[in-house]
Amino acid sequence: MGSRFLAILALVAAPLVPGASSDYQSMAHKLALIEHDRLRPGSRVTLTPEELNAYAQQEIAGVAPGGVRRTRLELGPGTATATALIDFGKLRRAEGKPPGTLMSYLLDGERPVTIVARIRSSGGTATVDVQQIEISGITIEGRLLDFLIRNYVVPAYPDAKVGEPFALGHRIERLDVEPAAVGILIGR
Repeated sequence: MGSRFLAILALVAAPLVPGASSDYQSMAHKLALIEHDRLRPGSRVTLTPEELNAYAQQEIAGVAPGGVRRTRLELGPGTATATALIDFGKLRRAEGKPPGTLMSYLLDGERPVTIVARIRSSGGTATVDVQQIEISGITIEGRLLDFLIRNYVVPAYPDAKVGEPFALGHRIERLDVEPAAVGILIGR
């Protein structure tokens, strides 16, 4: 009864979130339906780029205030390109891991960042392969990118699944990433 009440409350209260756009509210509603298994098998949920961007901007503002700004997501056939201005020093401090003096010199200040990833999914799993990262105009790809993911991203974020399959959960069969939208197919 308690979790059902919270789910209904979340669906009803979404329009009351101050500053939340209609795209954010629409995305939050769709995610609540998925997370609470309210969709029938065979249902398809469509997430538009506008919804994805509104949701990312609202959620990132709550998690990394001042550390990440001007987020933007562009979709392609099986790909996603994320751009943002990131202050890595502020991010580390927000995580409770303040950098030392030398690292502060290297990490502080906003930098334009672009991440290009290929997204594959089927059978209730997905794999995100980061193809390239660009920071302040410097492109990182190939072996150097693999090294950074293996030696920085994974140790700093052990739950991150980069380049390896992970379960989608909530009966999600697959994600169809296309330029116009992300389609989510609900399985049995």
